[in-house]
Amino acid sequence: MLPRPLVLLSNDDGFASAGILAVREVFASAFDVVMVAPEHEQSASSHALSLRRPLRLRALPGGHFALDGTPADCVYVALHGGTRVLPRRPDLVVSGINMGLNLGQDAFYSGTIAAAREAALRGIPSIALSSHTTLDLAKVARAARQIASALLGESRGEAGQRTLLSCNFPKAWDGRMRATRLGTRIYEERVEFRLDPYQHEYLWLGGPGVHHEKNPGSDTDAYDEGVASITPLLLDLTATAEGALAEAMARAVRGEP
Repeated sequence: MLPRPLVLLSNDDGFASAGILAVREVFASAFDVVMVAPEHEQSASSHALSLRRPLRLRALPGGHFALDGTPADCVYVALHGGTRVLPRRPDLVVSGINMGLNLGQDAFYSGTIAAAREAALRGIPSIALSSHTTLDLAKVARAARQIASALLGESRGEAGQRTLLSCNFPKAWDGRMRATRLGTRIYEERVEFRLDPYQHEYLWLGGPGVHHEKNPGSDTDAYDEGVASITPLLLDLTATAEGALAEAMARAVRGEP
């Protein structure tokens, strides 16, 4: 009898987040699950790795772990920590459910997506899950389990498949889902200069406002229409369309016309 697929869970909201606990519970019916998640929230940490300080790994009940590091640290430790963490190489990595959306350019900042990306870079199919905070997390987790099963079916026999999917579930989601591309989230960008009680200056980044412009086929359009989205993300960031420009720059440095 073949072993059940092994799924590694992580996130950027921390090991006690309701989102990751919902995924762990729902996925346990179909997969072997090991959770390695941050001790504390690491939102917007992107793909940072902790290279200049020691990390502490804490065992949790049920064979799960909390790490005082970033989401990417968690997946790195799980994949390279030998059998101290995982019994074998995972068949799939799932990050989330993030409490809040990761749409458009959020993909560059998101610790949720970075945890999944860390595994995808090493040839492990990976899914990042993000949801509006008002949704039934068990419902989102059940949909995620369907996506995971389908992805594992597509990936079977293809070693080193570098698949990275970002899934977003909107407010009042009614079950609809579509394949999308990244859209654009337009944030209220600002820097606030403030004084603490001792009259020392500190800064607060960002504003609360965000909106989307109409962009057919995008994850932002899907969200605005109440449709969940599945967006495949690139791991090769090479801008091939700018190849001619790069070659012109290289010729200029070489002193060629």
